Amino acid sequence: MSIRAIKGLDEGIEPYVSVMRKHGIETFESCQGGEGHAFPEPTIRFHGDESEGWKALAIAMQNGPLPVLALRRAWSVHPLTGPDGPFWEMTFREPAS
Repeated sequence: MSIRAIKGLDEGIEPYVSVMRKHGIETFESCQGGEGHAFPEPTIRFHGDESEGWKALAIAMQNGPLPVLALRRAWSVHPLTGPDGPFWEMTFREPAS
């Protein structure tokens, strides 16, 4: 069964999330991006230590390669509770087809 069927992921990001999860990347948020979506471009956020982003990038390069646009270490900042993170964020040049 695909992750999309389990989690209800956007069709344009589901294949990328599936690759990451298959290889042990702990994703927690994703979006195919574009008008009407939470992110302007396809995005996966995932947990992990300092090395996890580099591991995810290697996975993306070895599987396709996936069209990675950027890899970031990020923090969310809530106005009442302050910063939350860090976490990793990988964006893609285009949604999966």
